[in-house]
Amino acid sequence: MEIRSEKTAAAGMETGALIVLEFEGQPRRAGFEEFYDAGEITGKPGETTVIHRPAGYRAARVVLAGAGKPEKFQSADLRKLVGTTVRILKGKSVKNVALEIPAQFCTARFVSAAVEGALLGDFECDQLKSDRSGTKFLDSFTVLAEHDGLEAAAAEGRILGEAQNFARELANEPPNRLTPTVLAERARAMASQCGLACEILDQDRMRELGMGALLAVAMGSAEPPAMIILRYTPEQPKGGSAHLGLIGKGVTFDTGGISIKPAEGMEKMKFDMAGAAGVIGAMQAIAKLKPGIPVTGIVPTVENMPGGRAQRPGDIVTTLSGKTVEVLNTDAEGRMILADALTYAGRIGCTHLVDAATLTGAVVVALGTINTGVFSNNEELAGRWMSAGATEGEKMWRMPLDDDYKELLKSNVADLHNIGGRYGGAITAAVFLKEFADPAPWVHLDIAGTAWLDDAKPFLAKGPTGTPLRSFVRLALDWS
Repeated sequence: MEIRSEKTAAAGMETGALIVLEFEGQPRRAGFEEFYDAGEITGKPGETTVIHRPAGYRAARVVLAGAGKPEKFQSADLRKLVGTTVRILKGKSVKNVALEIPAQFCTARFVSAAVEGALLGDFECDQLKSDRSGTKFLDSFTVLAEHDGLEAAAAEGRILGEAQNFARELANEPPNRLTPTVLAERARAMASQCGLACEILDQDRMRELGMGALLAVAMGSAEPPAMIILRYTPEQPKGGSAHLGLIGKGVTFDTGGISIKPAEGMEKMKFDMAGAAGVIGAMQAIAKLKPGIPVTGIVPTVENMPGGRAQRPGDIVTTLSGKTVEVLNTDAEGRMILADALTYAGRIGCTHLVDAATLTGAVVVALGTINTGVFSNNEELAGRWMSAGATEGEKMWRMPLDDDYKELLKSNVADLHNIGGRYGGAITAAVFLKEFADPAPWVHLDIAGTAWLDDAKPFLAKGPTGTPLRSFVRLALDWS
C-alpha cells in the first residue's frame, strides 16, 4: 500500500473515498442536511455514512465516520476508526482512500495511528488460499493534514503497522510450515534486512549451557528447539545503563505433551508462539525507529509433542539457573522455556525484562479477551509499561503477585513444581516466572486472551492481533 501525507484541502482531494470525522455535538456540515435530518449522521462511535459524489467534493465517496465526543477522542480511537472504515471500503472494491484529520488532532501521534489503522485494517489471514481473487486490498492511503512536517509521523505509522502485520503473519502460519527452525530462519532474515545482530543457539549449545527446562519441553518432538537472540544497539545511547530485554514464548505448536489437550480447538495452538511473533515484529520496528536504549529480543522456540522421549509428569529438570522443577503437568510448558530464557537474558546483560506469552487459560477466565494480564516485581517498570500500553491503546490490567502464592508451588522433591493447582492459575504461573526473573525489574504479560480473535472485529480481521508489539516499541522509544 502506498502511504502519503499531504497538506491538501479535503474538498479538492480526488480519491475513491474521503474519510471525514464526525463528532457528537459539532455543527452540521453544509450539503449533508438531509442525512442529519434522517438521523443517519449523529457522530456516535462506530457509525459510518457513505455518500456518493456529494456536491462540493471531488472524491467519489465521502464517508462520515462517527468519532464520539471530541474531548474523549484519542489516537487509539482514530486507529480503530480508520481500520473499521478501511475494511468497509475495501469490501466495496475501493482502492484509494484519504483521511482528513481535523486541526485539533493534527499531531504526529494521530497521524501515525491513522496510518497504522489503515495497514492493520487492510490485512487478511488468507495467504495460503490457492485462489485469492476475492481478497481485496487498498492501493493507497493518504492523510490530509493542515500542518507541514508530518511525513515522519506517517513513516513511523507505516513501520509500526507493517511490523504488527509481520507478527500477525508469523502467528497465523500453520505448524507444519513454521517449525522452531523456520521461525529462527524468518527472524534471521528479518535481522539481516534491518541491520540487527542475530544469534541462534542450537540444541547442542543449549545443552552445554544447561537449559534443562527448555530442552525437556522439546524432547517429545522430532523438531529441534532453538533460542533466537536479536540485538539492537543504538549509535548514541540515551538510556543510561539500562538494557531492555524482550522475551517471547515461541511454542510453534502445543499439543500439551503427555498431558495432552482436548482435540477440540487444538488447531489454534499454532498461535502459542504469538509472544515470540510480537517480540520479533517489535525488533523489526525498533531497528527502524532507533530508540536510545539497547534492546535485545530473546525467543525460546520449541514444539511441545507427546512421544517416546517426551518429558513425563513427575520428571524433575534442572533449569539454567540451577533451580530444580518437578513437572506435574507437561502442558505448563511455556513457563518452562521462559524460565531458561529469563535467566539467559540476565546473563547476557539485560537489566530490565518484559516477557509476553500465551501462558494460561486462567487469565482468559479472569480478564476475558479484552485486557492483557500484567504482573511485575517492580513498580517503576510496571508504571513505564502501563503508560506505554495506554499510549498505544493496548488494554492491560495489573494483576497481583503476592509472595503468599509461592506456597502453591512448593514441591517435596524439588525446588518448586510447575503448576499451582486449580485456583489463581495465571498468578501462580507468574510467580513461577518471578523465580527466574528476580532480582531484575521484570514485567510478565499473559496474552492468552488478547493474542487471537476468534471473530473479526470491525477494525481487524479474525486471527492474530499482534499484541503487544506496539507497547513493546513504545516502551523502548519513550525510555529516555
